[in-house]
Amino acid sequence: MSSARETIFAQSSGAGRAGIAVIRISGPAAGAALTALGCAEPPARRVTRARLTDPATGETLDDALIVWFPAPASFTGEDVAELHLHGGPAVIAGVINALSRLAKTRPAEPGEFTRRAFENGKLDLTAAEGLADLIEAETEAQRRQALRQSEGTLAALYESWRARLTHSLAHFEAAIDFADEDLPTSMERVALDTVTAVAAEIGDHLKDDGRGQRLREGLSVAIVGAPNVGKSSLLNALSRREAAIVAATAGTTRDIVEVHLDLGGLPVTIADTAGLREIDPIAGDPVEAEGVRRALKRSQSADLRIVVFDLGDTRNLESRAHIDENAIVAVNKIDIVSGRIPGKIRGASVLAISALTGKGMPALLERLTKEVSRRLAVSGGPALTRVRHRLALEDCREALERASAGASAELVAEDVRLAARALGRITGRVDVEDLLDVIFRDFCIGK
Repeated sequence: MSSARETIFAQSSGAGRAGIAVIRISGPAAGAALTALGCAEPPARRVTRARLTDPATGETLDDALIVWFPAPASFTGEDVAELHLHGGPAVIAGVINALSRLAKTRPAEPGEFTRRAFENGKLDLTAAEGLADLIEAETEAQRRQALRQSEGTLAALYESWRARLTHSLAHFEAAIDFADEDLPTSMERVALDTVTAVAAEIGDHLKDDGRGQRLREGLSVAIVGAPNVGKSSLLNALSRREAAIVAATAGTTRDIVEVHLDLGGLPVTIADTAGLREIDPIAGDPVEAEGVRRALKRSQSADLRIVVFDLGDTRNLESRAHIDENAIVAVNKIDIVSGRIPGKIRGASVLAISALTGKGMPALLERLTKEVSRRLAVSGGPALTRVRHRLALEDCREALERASAGASAELVAEDVRLAARALGRITGRVDVEDLLDVIFRDFCIGK
């Protein structure tokens, strides 16, 4: 680690008033920054009380707690100081301003602490991404998945594959370099068996139906149906608040209204959409027509849809067209409309509900939770959580499949080398410089 590297600082706790605020300092001048604030360098990894003063005026800034993490045993691998302050905006601003005036310190960029941790070998790229997901996690399932990834379970799997391929590559290269030697014929066969086995394991890992990524981002659920069947009322009932405007006038909903829910610890985004009906391209309302277009698009892209019918019109063709294996069918307004409730519509079981009174809503919520759980359930090994991981793994598998069919040791070795490099790109072992800005720019400042 270069002593010429800049020392960075930032508030690592949330913005706004709080009982405690944390400011983190990292770099070779972290100890000097503490001294400038009137605090002698405290014992390592022990909470120490200190009175912080403004180096320019000598004025007391706060009565704080200091934790000192000397390099390399710190999050970033550098000297790190954490200032635990009283969380008032004036206190935070005073300490930040004092640090800003020091010659060898500057404010951190978003994600810069984590990037330094990666560059100093404290964590790999998958762990850094897991840490970002952990900060953003809103449900228990997201927290569990992100924590496993931040602790290195995904990296351990990919690095185990890379180690096996590297070992096989050494055998292939030995066969090339020592072709005139009497090497065991079984050596290449065993190495090729390893290549085939790793390719199969990666193939199984890729057959996850995107569960890990959907869990990270949240399952998309669209509420669709004809105008005035109670879609907005259903959204409000599910979210338990007035998220969408409800009116007797048909076509009230023009744009998509989204609500984020936690269903049994699983993340779900539910979208209320415009009523589905034919709009006259000349005399019709162009705003409503755009709403219908967006509703159709959201219905097609949703992971799951709730198709809502009015009990008085269960034969609506526009709504029936959206019923498939990814649809839950609900017949609404059973409290105000009389009639026979069909057991099935287009082969799908019907749930009879009243979004207004709540009748039938527990059954709908139970069915929705069950369907979400089925689509997001991740079992066994660590889950694949990002598109860039998937693309690199597909590159790796393709290279291994070419290697398995290779006509010569030279071609096999080259493909195995490409496969190992593809795995290395995921964890940050090779060829990642162009990825770093993309990965770390989405972190909050202070992390």
